[in-house]
Amino acid sequence: MSRLYRRTICFSFLFFSSSLLLRAEVTDSLTRALDEVVVTASRMEKETIPVQELSGEGLKRLSVYSVADALRYFAGLQIKDYGGIGGLKTVNVRSLGSQHVGVFYDGIQLGNAQNGVIDLGRFSLDNMEAVTLYNGQKSAIFQSAKDYASASALYLQTRRPRRNGLNIGFKGGSFDTYNPSLLWEQRLDSAWAVSVSTEYMQTSGRYPFRIVKKDGYDTTMVRQNGDVRALRAEVALFGDKGRDHWMAKAYLYDSGRGYPGAAVREAPGTFTHQDRQWDTNTFVQASWRRAVSWRYTLQAQAKYAYDYLHYRSDPRLDVSTMYIDNTFRQQEVYASTSHLVALTPWWNASAAADIQMNTLDADLTGFVYPTRYTLLAAASTQMEWGGLKVQGSALFTHVDDHVRNGNGAGQRERLTPALVASWRPFHTTDWHLRAFYKRIFRMPTLNDLYYTFIGNANLKPENTIQYNIGTTLSLPLDGFCWDVQADAYYNEVENKIVAMPASNQFRWTMINLGYVEIRGLDVAVQGSFVTSAVGHALRLTYTFQQAQDKTDATSPWYGGQIPYIPCHSGSVIYSGDYGLWNWNYSFIYTGERYEAIANIPENYAQPWYTHDVSFSRLIPLRLTAQSELRLSLEVNNLLNQAYEVVQCYPMPGRNWKLKANLLL
Repeated sequence: MSRLYRRTICFSFLFFSSSLLLRAEVTDSLTRALDEVVVTASRMEKETIPVQELSGEGLKRLSVYSVADALRYFAGLQIKDYGGIGGLKTVNVRSLGSQHVGVFYDGIQLGNAQNGVIDLGRFSLDNMEAVTLYNGQKSAIFQSAKDYASASALYLQTRRPRRNGLNIGFKGGSFDTYNPSLLWEQRLDSAWAVSVSTEYMQTSGRYPFRIVKKDGYDTTMVRQNGDVRALRAEVALFGDKGRDHWMAKAYLYDSGRGYPGAAVREAPGTFTHQDRQWDTNTFVQASWRRAVSWRYTLQAQAKYAYDYLHYRSDPRLDVSTMYIDNTFRQQEVYASTSHLVALTPWWNASAAADIQMNTLDADLTGFVYPTRYTLLAAASTQMEWGGLKVQGSALFTHVDDHVRNGNGAGQRERLTPALVASWRPFHTTDWHLRAFYKRIFRMPTLNDLYYTFIGNANLKPENTIQYNIGTTLSLPLDGFCWDVQADAYYNEVENKIVAMPASNQFRWTMINLGYVEIRGLDVAVQGSFVTSAVGHALRLTYTFQQAQDKTDATSPWYGGQIPYIPCHSGSVIYSGDYGLWNWNYSFIYTGERYEAIANIPENYAQPWYTHDVSFSRLIPLRLTAQSELRLSLEVNNLLNQAYEVVQCYPMPGRNWKLKANLLL
């Protein structure tokens, strides 16, 4: 244990112990509870950090199955979708990579120490209240140390009970999809409330797609082995009494699915894959916040998670694969404490300390059975003078790996700073300028370090540097209200971890090789207006990205666009309502890309776009005072566009879905 580490931990405990003697409470702005969003388009928040959010009715009206599908409408973000409902779905923000995105569920980060990737396809929108994406980190300084530890952060906020009632839902549609759901909310008294949310989804995942072989056949096939069976269940308890706020949640996700695989076979009629995966993901988490006085607020969080994964690939059923039948088990224990002190009316300071333990077991020959201990300590401050806001933070990270067999990666330590500023030049105009600088790193995952025949225990962490300048502007006009935000950014990724082939195609090794420079521009425009008793809401996004691989100056591909990053992309969402009727139209465009480092015609990927529409009708009922029925029809990929998000993983054509929600 290093001297720097011991000093840091001792300082943290001394600070936290002394801070408990303070008697203070944070101001109302720091303990404000979010009200339920009931409008289709809400104002963009004037944050010091670039932020995008979909919430309330606007989120419900999107023709999407999961959180991953909704995120496609954010600027500067790419979703990798490996083929339809059953395929893996990961998110990449500003071309930094999926492992650099922290995903937080009700304020506590979701973890996957094995490969660092969260499959966003398993998170439903049925009980989701808001989906928010921050570049860099959240603007508020009162947060756990984990909140500072990612290059970008995605926050998933589930519903809090506002009333007593039952919401019974059912969805059905293309690909033999059936999706019943149930949400029960009950206020126990003025302080306590409970909610239970559960849903079941099954689908065959069978959909037709077209495949064209160069100088060969042109045929239509049916996607195979894309079936999914999934059960999600959540129980949450909420408490708000005086200066104390509690939240406790238990979560279960259990699924079995086939992976349809890549459509690369040589002969028609042989596009069958037999890869199967079974998952069980569970966690229990709790948080408590107390406003001790106007000067001091304390927050504590804790979590335990258990993840089970069983993957099987049998060459007796699929001759293109090697035999794999492996089981992995992950456990995570996490605890955090955060402290906020109001030093003056214009100056706040905070400190946070987190501790986490991850274990990974597998039935692999020669597996090392790693255990990772992570300690994080963060200090931050925020000052505000008139229209100027300045934030600064520093995060100290200590990671210590232990293995049962062989050699582990040992200890790694790093101190990473961030600086954020926002300025409102004129009090009479809602116009803000903002900028931020942040350094962060990501540790190699346990797979990168220790996976049999692949891992490399000597890997260095990836380092990223982020620069951002931007502006937000509100334009209230007669009957109209428009919000505009634009951000230009420059990112660097050093020591990028890549996989290189070794003795054969089944034995790869992980090395630090890559260096990437990213330049980009994100623009979002959002507005709402009313014409002849019809409400309208419009959201437009545009992204330009130049993400260049500059690993080897002698390579003929030096400076080329990295795979799957389009130079141009954008989206449009239009919503309308009249009386009890609602409708929604959405459009997504992804420009030309390359499917490999070599930017040559053979690797060129054509642009793709989709149009989605939905209509819904609210029917008041007389069963109870608040009972109502909402019926919806959704049509996705209206023009039956044939496209691939990832090469050789064809996406569904035109498909539909019927939804019914009974509120009692």
